[in-house]
Amino acid sequence: MCSYHYSKNDSRCSVFGKEVFSDPTILEILEKYKQIWSLGYAIALIQWDMETNMPPDGIEERGAANAQLTVLQHRLLLSPELKTLVQKAKEKDNLTEQEKGIVRVLSREIEREEKLPERLIAELKEVTTKAHEAWLISRERKEAEPFLGYLDRIVALEREMAEKIGYKEHPYDALMDYFEEGFTTKKAKEMFDTIIPALKQSLEYVLSNETFPRCHYLESYRYDVERAKKVNEKILEMMDFPKKRGRLDVSAHPFTINIGHRDVRITTRYEGFDIRRTILSTIHEFGHALYELQVDDALSMTPIGTGVSMGVHESQSRFWENIIGRSRAFSKVIGAMLREEFPELRAYDDEEIYRYVNLVRPSFIRVDADELTYNFHIALRFEIERQLIAGEIKTSDVPELWNNMMEDLLGIKPRNYAEGFLQDIHWSQGSIGYFPSYSLGTVLAAQIKAKMESEVGSLSEIIEKKELGVIRGWLKEKIHKYGATYSPMELLQRSLGESLNPEYYVKYIREKYSK
Repeated sequence: MCSYHYSKNDSRCSVFGKEVFSDPTILEILEKYKQIWSLGYAIALIQWDMETNMPPDGIEERGAANAQLTVLQHRLLLSPELKTLVQKAKEKDNLTEQEKGIVRVLSREIEREEKLPERLIAELKEVTTKAHEAWLISRERKEAEPFLGYLDRIVALEREMAEKIGYKEHPYDALMDYFEEGFTTKKAKEMFDTIIPALKQSLEYVLSNETFPRCHYLESYRYDVERAKKVNEKILEMMDFPKKRGRLDVSAHPFTINIGHRDVRITTRYEGFDIRRTILSTIHEFGHALYELQVDDALSMTPIGTGVSMGVHESQSRFWENIIGRSRAFSKVIGAMLREEFPELRAYDDEEIYRYVNLVRPSFIRVDADELTYNFHIALRFEIERQLIAGEIKTSDVPELWNNMMEDLLGIKPRNYAEGFLQDIHWSQGSIGYFPSYSLGTVLAAQIKAKMESEVGSLSEIIEKKELGVIRGWLKEKIHKYGATYSPMELLQRSLGESLNPEYYVKYIREKYSK
């Protein structure tokens, strides 16, 4: 691919068979956007450091720095010069698809930021930075406080944000739209109403017929962390994760962060037992990273040089984790690597590894949940967040409400708060409205599988031949290379030929677990 500079005299670049950025107004916008992008780069870098390396006592200064950098971004985005240029570009009818994408993304961001006072932005950033440390303490102690106090402040700020932004039907819509353009509470409920009954049927079938095991010896097998790291490194190498553009680290909660187009970092965690957790976590984060790494080079450092939404992003991570990582074909790959690195596991053949990777049982922790029970975890969080933002419940209600809903949905009740409402990092980050993206992405992953197989053939055969480049190439051409050029729904129409259709997921689940 080509690269370019944001110079008015030398800023043309050919990609997708045509010039991408040649309009003078767009070039001026990109020149001004460089400062906003640079601040985002710095914020991402210190965020990664905060979750991997920062000493605990650095949290106060980190919170202040984070808040100030975010306010600077806010001011630059709302500068009269940039707003005038974006409005001017909106009135043009000869822009390329990518130039139109820049106008769409910036228009959305400007409209949103105009409604949010600096005081609110700074306060939320500072509170969430401190809440991260409080969350770590609470989770370690398995106690509601001190995090519950921070959660109360975060929810209050998020409610205020929803009111400032505005909505048509439900205040939760305003927060969801930030992560998934055009997605609403109504659409999310329709999705859950379709998949949850089907999941319940398949779960009942599996548990009554024992077609997949509920437990396995390898769950309690104590593995050597250094050797487990080698397994993850081999998997990433086979998947062609570029070491010169990415890195794998360790954090309390696995995540992916796009610092720059050539600097995408992922993390995993090692608990010393149940090695599939770190393997599937690493594969999941690889899916996120691959999306960012395969955005076309020409879009780097622009408003559309990243994934279009969290739902589409989660479709990539869930595709690699579930469709690929939990497949019978890939279990052969995992099995071979485990037996090579851990000779004591040579007694476990490929079929046994497949059964181990696909354990099915109600469990407390979302990130460790199997395919059948995972979306129950998301439905629970969706309902709690919806009620919190609507003011129907208080934050003090959350711990016990969580436990009761878990019992209703999965028949199990957390033994402590670390197994309950403290398990996820998202609320400490202020990411209310994010969770439905996980189910949306899970549903989309099955839809992507169906479309991909109709064009390139059986994924099982591709995996067995270790021709993962075919899969990566298809994803790049259909989804990744466009970045945020198109809205999520338009991208689906262009790439899959239809909008979100949960029936593909229902079919996938029934074929895998009910036969």
